[in-house]
Amino acid sequence: MLETGTVVQLSDTLLTDQSAPVLGALQPRTHSAKLWLPKRVLFTPDALQEPFGQQMYERAQAHGLDIELLKSNRLTGLRGADVRETYRNAKNTLAVVCAPPGALKLQPTPPSADWQMNLAEGCPAHCQYCYLAGSLQGPPVVRAYANLPKLLEATASYEQAGRRTSFEVSCYTDVLGIEHLTGSLAECIRYYGRREGAQLRFVSKYDQVDSLLGLPHNGHTRARFSLNAEPIARRLEGGTASVEARLRALRQLALPRAQGGGGYPVGVVLAPIMPIPGWREHYTTLLDRLAATLDFDCDLTVEMISHRFTPGSKDVLLQWYPNTSLDLEEAGRAVKRNKFGGTKYVYQPEDMRTLKQFFFTEWQRRFPGAPIQYWT
Repeated sequence: MLETGTVVQLSDTLLTDQSAPVLGALQPRTHSAKLWLPKRVLFTPDALQEPFGQQMYERAQAHGLDIELLKSNRLTGLRGADVRETYRNAKNTLAVVCAPPGALKLQPTPPSADWQMNLAEGCPAHCQYCYLAGSLQGPPVVRAYANLPKLLEATASYEQAGRRTSFEVSCYTDVLGIEHLTGSLAECIRYYGRREGAQLRFVSKYDQVDSLLGLPHNGHTRARFSLNAEPIARRLEGGTASVEARLRALRQLALPRAQGGGGYPVGVVLAPIMPIPGWREHYTTLLDRLAATLDFDCDLTVEMISHRFTPGSKDVLLQWYPNTSLDLEEAGRAVKRNKFGGTKYVYQPEDMRTLKQFFFTEWQRRFPGAPIQYWT
């Protein structure tokens, strides 16, 4: 392991901005995320036939949103004059639909969980490294599933006797960022709270957790928050809660109920890890803030994910965020190919080893009882 203070020559290519100085120590921002209130809310006929879809309709009404009842189950008219207008329109639209029958067949999603169970697709945030770019078809509209109770019931057949099977609901959306309009996360928490052989997993960059504190999760939901160094969160994670607000929300959910918390098993997702200028100092500060936040015994895990991108995601991201300061140059990256022939650009092996050693050492020093679930 590397000793603290060891000097390592690691590339500082990411987040460089020739017009701005390198950021030094930053006072943490403390703002909560604004509630996402889309300009358009679309309901398909099939969605309104679902009792859960009716509940979403009532939520949208309660927020005074502009609701359109579609005549068919197809979503049309979402594209603007160009890519940027299409993006803006999509990010201001919630479509309540029914998940197709194929959604009942779950896909494995290691190392995050055993299975992927989607309650929605599309995210209200504006993260300039967005992993959904290139993964979802069409404009990035948030599509929430009105037939969620049926999807949840179908997951029971994936549980395995003798072990707790995990289901991840955050692969294609930020579930907390849309919860005030959908109620879908609470529905999932209540459902898995009754399943002895299952665990629900979600992750968020939002902080509105009050509605989750009293739910009967029975320890079957692990609530995780995505955290990053202050400069990355400021520059690249638009529309989300500040890191400080996420830490407050994490503490709320982790505190025992006797102390006014939710009593949840919790987790941290450090992602995407980037060797920005001064990365050691910035990430050390983040881990120190986390340790101060969780100054009591709790069930904690961590996942560590380094930044990567594909040719397809790069093309989409540069269309969505043409002025981004995120470096997406292939030069200096290593190429990683999957079994289907897809290409992904990751950090060079030596840089990955340096980063991994730093994070493993610093995490285990502060949280010796909190397992590192994986590094990727």
